[in-house]
Amino acid sequence: MEEVRATSAWVASHSSHVTVDSSGIEKVAEEMKDSIPKVEWNFEGIHYFDNGPLTVQYLFVLDALNFCFWPDNEMSYDHLAAGLKEALQNDKSAFDADRLQKYTGPELRKMLKWPRPLPLEDERVRLMHEVGFELERSFDGKASKLVESCEKSVAKLVALITSHFPGFRDHTVYKGHQVFLYKRAQIFAADLWGAFKGQGFGEFSDIKSVTMFADYIVPAVLEQLGVLKYSPSLSSVIESNREINSGSEEEVELRACSIHAVEEIRETIHRKTGNQVLSVELDLWLWAFGIQCPSLQHHRTLSIYY
Repeated sequence: MEEVRATSAWVASHSSHVTVDSSGIEKVAEEMKDSIPKVEWNFEGIHYFDNGPLTVQYLFVLDALNFCFWPDNEMSYDHLAAGLKEALQNDKSAFDADRLQKYTGPELRKMLKWPRPLPLEDERVRLMHEVGFELERSFDGKASKLVESCEKSVAKLVALITSHFPGFRDHTVYKGHQVFLYKRAQIFAADLWGAFKGQGFGEFSDIKSVTMFADYIVPAVLEQLGVLKYSPSLSSVIESNREINSGSEEEVELRACSIHAVEEIRETIHRKTGNQVLSVELDLWLWAFGIQCPSLQHHRTLSIYY
């Protein structure tokens, strides 16, 4: 995603609150260069997979709802992924496009077996309706048709998703410049690639163009590893669990600098070893590292984009 890569680099070079530390990049790249940790896509066993179009439908619904769990400290991505998996196992038509347009908040809660309102529940329901409506209108109700339309190109898939589904348009304006982040659109492509092991619905000729997925966890891991440095004011906000507004300078810098930092790590490993490492592989390892650190302190932003 060249627009994501380029605009994130611009943010990193103009950042006021977050710095990408070159010595931290070198250290992490040196530690990883001889043995890039491989993390299996479904290492927790929480995802639905049947090697067919229903898996694609599941992943698209999952990634439409994959955001903002932190307001409920007992909820995580695992609850969403496993809950949707069980719902589909119990009823293969649960994510048919016409049904996606009719779900209510209480019905989504029941599907996930969650005892109270979900974080940003109204937005989650709205996005289910949006996905169902547009799939039915433009892709015969099937996310697999959406994927087939991209001709094995991640760039085309992300462009299709962001043109048809407004809820995936993860971009903002920073210091007068448009910045593209596209976390959930890119992670859908990466989930397909990981689930189908680069074959069938997961075959993309340009998977190397995918950047890391700018969320809560990876920036915190990069900061812990010494790759990102925060200003004293930003550190204070994060340490005191104060909310950072969506679209603020601090929030955009946290996300964009993380993308740029992972690109720098990838390029440094390539320079040191000649090996081509994918940003999606680095992201998966960093995220898996982060979720195993319950004490990891991340920033808090209410957002539908991550």
